[in-house]
Amino acid sequence: MAKVEAIQAGCVEALMVNHKGEIAECTGDNIFVIKQGIVKTPPTDAGILEGVTRNTVLELARKAKLPVQEITMTRHDVYTADEVFLTGTAAEIIPVVKCDGRPIGAGKPGPITKLLRERFQQLIRE
Repeated sequence: MAKVEAIQAGCVEALMVNHKGEIAECTGDNIFVIKQGIVKTPPTDAGILEGVTRNTVLELARKAKLPVQEITMTRHDVYTADEVFLTGTAAEIIPVVKCDGRPIGAGKPGPITKLLRERFQQLIRE
């Protein structure tokens, strides 16, 4: 239902929040927020599906020596992020450049998103 409502509102995807109002995930993808070089994603106890692609991206970030936090987040964290991307089996890694009409960071895919996307694509080619 949330995906249908998002599409009807002219959006590609929708943020899903848990009973506490914290971001859990999107309708079919896990969400990652990058702020000041730290890769953040909601913890599994936020009510998310612990995706295979999510876990792979966490591992790739750690191998790249990027700080990683599984931490609760709100929409404010998305609005003020330097970068945001989504992960999913079919989607792989999809940059998010705006949310609720607000640009995220510079309004284009950021360097950490690009790095992780390249490393993910290299991994699946191997």
